[in-house]
Amino acid sequence: MSKKSVAVVMGGYSDEYVVSLKSGQLIYDSLDRNLYDVYKVVILRDEWYFLDENDQKFQINKGDFSVTLGHKTLKFDVCFNIIHGTPGENGILQAYWDAIGQKYTGCDFYQSALTFNKKDTLAVLSKYGIPSAKSIYLRKGEKINVDEIVENLGLPVFVKPNQSGSSLGISKVKEKSELIAATEIAFKEDDEILIESFLDGMEVSVGVIDYKGETIVLGITEIVPNNEFFDYEAKYEGASEEITPARIDDETRIRVEEIAKKAYNSLGMSGFSRSEYILMNGIAYMLEMNTNPGFSPASILPQQAKIYGISITDLCGNEVEKALHKN
Repeated sequence: MSKKSVAVVMGGYSDEYVVSLKSGQLIYDSLDRNLYDVYKVVILRDEWYFLDENDQKFQINKGDFSVTLGHKTLKFDVCFNIIHGTPGENGILQAYWDAIGQKYTGCDFYQSALTFNKKDTLAVLSKYGIPSAKSIYLRKGEKINVDEIVENLGLPVFVKPNQSGSSLGISKVKEKSELIAATEIAFKEDDEILIESFLDGMEVSVGVIDYKGETIVLGITEIVPNNEFFDYEAKYEGASEEITPARIDDETRIRVEEIAKKAYNSLGMSGFSRSEYILMNGIAYMLEMNTNPGFSPASILPQQAKIYGISITDLCGNEVEKALHKN
């Protein structure tokens, strides 16, 4: 049986590309070489390239996502998409791969685009009875009525870009006078922003995947930020404590697992996902869903898999097999 060729596709156009390269390296190292020929492909705004074992670059042909190596052309049976942020987590790359008939891991372009848009995700999930914080949505250039916002949402509030990953551009606002400056920070990341009421509770991060034909919750991780909230520094520079499994009673755990699975299935998800919730009075309020969460050794999802008892090799192999057998 000939081995299938897998391109681990990493990088991206946002500041998250640094994390994606680490995630890609872990997947590249973990895929079973008895089953697959594994390659690295890096997608950056300025160039798309294949990296050989000597770290030599070869340009990717965007017409069919192939690479020419000497006299032969290499096409990939599967692209393992581990780009965080644009274009791999917001549907752009998936739509392109669909158009050229390239198989890939993770969810389809529609689910990617939807979940990358926090406002639309929460609106869809509210129809399935999944609660979220009260929020106000603003587009760049719209008049901002600070008094009205504070009257509706109270203080503190969170101001966040509608479409951006890794907690970039988020501020916690405690004083009315800080609100306008916080919107300016968020608008640097996106033309649409959300202002959300503050939920005073425990933040948990829930890994959900479809594994061997079943939707499973890999784990519930409690986030204890040293900072005011789980911001970029807390997420990637160690300024938070992540406790898996979260310190919650069984009844709450079961409720969170049910909500997390329901959200995953309601959105028609596939592949890795990590959703964030605030637990308040035993109720899980949805903050957002990530369809391509961090996968470096320090990231939450691999840690959850380890505790659950699924090896990284099996976890990644499962994704490749699903992609190979997708219509």
